[in-house]
Amino acid sequence: MQNTQERSLIEVAFQQMKKAIIYGELAPGEKLKVASLSKSYGLSSSPIREALNRLSQEGVVVASDNRGFRVAALSVDDFEQITRLRCLLECEALADAIEQGDDDWEANVIGAFHRLCLAEKKLAGRSVALDNDWTERHRAFHFALFSACTSDRLLRIIDSLFDQAERYRRYSALNRTSVRNKSDEHRRLMDVALERDGKAAVELLEQHIKGTLKSVTAALRLQENATLQ
Repeated sequence: MQNTQERSLIEVAFQQMKKAIIYGELAPGEKLKVASLSKSYGLSSSPIREALNRLSQEGVVVASDNRGFRVAALSVDDFEQITRLRCLLECEALADAIEQGDDDWEANVIGAFHRLCLAEKKLAGRSVALDNDWTERHRAFHFALFSACTSDRLLRIIDSLFDQAERYRRYSALNRTSVRNKSDEHRRLMDVALERDGKAAVELLEQHIKGTLKSVTAALRLQENATLQ
């Protein structure tokens, strides 16, 4: 049985490697050698291995008895499945949050949107897509919208799917074929949520999520074509 210190070290390894995978620092398909990771993160092999097993359950690492661990590859089919689940679950969470949310929920949503806008203003027109501060504030805005949802289990599943989608979003940003103005989408989404128009908010959120599917699919197809040439 793991003691508190062991669990803490596993959590540190898990969070650091998860972030490195999501941000593309550990590339899709890259072999994850326990010894190398132990040296990089200054941790023993035991928490590294446990963290890799947890990451495989999250779907961002692939574990094989014979070949060890690798960062999960990116594919259109996988992202379509992630998108389908996000549409179902996030729309359910948003509808529940709009119905249950109180004044504190509204203030939280407005505050998260304001912080997101401040991050965009600091970038002064430069691309926000790969900025780490913007990424964290973007995530916080979405989860502020869901924060009044009454199902903790639902929010935990959404949390995992959102991180998986983020890995694709950042890949798309590196290989994008068109520019997308997410700021306007976020403002409209906030406005209809605060108006307590659940139907309109759910429709906007679904369009927002599917917009990412379009850009990611275009980027992946572009890479596939480049590989074939």
